[in-house]
Amino acid sequence: MGKATGFIEYDRKTAPGRNPVERVKDWKEYTTALPEKELSIQGARCMDCGTPFCHTGQMIGGTPSGCPLYNLIPEWNDLVYRGRWKEALDRLMKTNNFPEFTGRVCPAPCEGSCTVAINDPAVAIKSIEKAIIDKGFEEGWIVPNPPKRRTGKHVAVVGSGPAGLAAADQLNKAGHLVTVFERDDRIGGLLMYGIPSMKLEKEAVERRVNLLKNEGIEFVVNTTIGKDITKEQLKEEYDAVILCAGAQTHRDIVIEGREADGIYLAMEYLTKSMKGLLDQTNEKIISAKGKNVIVIGGGDTGADCVATAIRQGAKSVVQFGKHERQTVTRKGNNPWPQYPNTFTLDYAYAEAAAVYGEDPREYLISTKKFVADEHGKLKELHTVHMKKTYLEDGSYTMTEIPGSEQVWPVELVLVAIGFSGTDMPLANHFGVDMTDRNTVLAKYGKYNTNEEGIFAAGDMRRGQSLVVWAIHEGREAARETDRFLMGETKLP
Repeated sequence: MGKATGFIEYDRKTAPGRNPVERVKDWKEYTTALPEKELSIQGARCMDCGTPFCHTGQMIGGTPSGCPLYNLIPEWNDLVYRGRWKEALDRLMKTNNFPEFTGRVCPAPCEGSCTVAINDPAVAIKSIEKAIIDKGFEEGWIVPNPPKRRTGKHVAVVGSGPAGLAAADQLNKAGHLVTVFERDDRIGGLLMYGIPSMKLEKEAVERRVNLLKNEGIEFVVNTTIGKDITKEQLKEEYDAVILCAGAQTHRDIVIEGREADGIYLAMEYLTKSMKGLLDQTNEKIISAKGKNVIVIGGGDTGADCVATAIRQGAKSVVQFGKHERQTVTRKGNNPWPQYPNTFTLDYAYAEAAAVYGEDPREYLISTKKFVADEHGKLKELHTVHMKKTYLEDGSYTMTEIPGSEQVWPVELVLVAIGFSGTDMPLANHFGVDMTDRNTVLAKYGKYNTNEEGIFAAGDMRRGQSLVVWAIHEGREAARETDRFLMGETKLP
């Protein structure tokens, strides 16, 4: 805890972020940092709550509650309050391999389950977490720390996203020799290409990857398993393999006119945008410049598309969502300590409001068809508004509202309606059992597959989820792999 009466004396405060009108002119992170004195005050708000739900890391009614990494949040809040930053860093790093990522992109389920949040705004946990790790790098406290001994065991990790990196980091700490294979040209997976740099600057990813390299982990890029290297080769050269290839099967929208030129999957758009930015070329990007842009899908990926299109100079940006606008306060079916499903103004929507004069989101809307011009290029999109009716069992039905049809002029549509499973060619190549959700069935100890010595973690096993859950998955898979290799494990 922090100060015994801190949550009574002090109000919640987070960094305001850079001015939306100014930050859309570049690709730098939109966040700013609070001064240390203010962060100490925010740490003081952590109360002596007896049972801190903030680090419980569980699912309640299908909704996350608390930190999946079981971060020792009250401890490092208290240490920041007392100005003992290096000790706070030590406590943070005990449970989280990459706080510089979670402190930037995690939606903070810990804050949703903060005890203070029952009646008042939550402790600014995410801001404090980011400040701790950033100070650790600034002060030079974070340096390569390779293991003092090696076991002689070799492990291959397929995929270099947050799950793969976490698994590799943990197994390297245990003394195993780890090689991470990535089919793209840069390490980081979702962290590198799926999350725009205004949320997570790529220098932060590269800094961590270089640290892992200096600790002994080998990285191999531009390598597709099943094509460049086979399962048989991996099993011959390595004592264990962990599959962390993510949820790569994108959901598409299959309606009339889908073949029109100008309709793209969101991750293709975001990936090409980031590659163009990093390679300093516009040759392969999908540009929104001067175009009317519509994003179909109301989630975080859709919001990132909105922010990217604004920076590319879109003429207009609208985001479609199939659900109603969320309420400002929790509904009765969304009690504490569940993550609060409430209305917020995400960074992308604040930027759109600043540039175009209004929130870009449209609610309870369904896309009916696309229309192309005589050259096959997208020119308009047809929609209808929907009515959502809840049934007694908690389910709902959607019906069209007569007379609510609308035609939207549009030259670029980005489909951001989630993912329907993992990379099937890779899963099929390894012969692992699958669930009905197209995720790897890892039932023997949760992370072991039906193939001996083959493990799975992250979105590939869990399905589309958060970065913080991916890190949790990677750590747990590393424990099971270490136990398989050594007969026991001391990994946390």
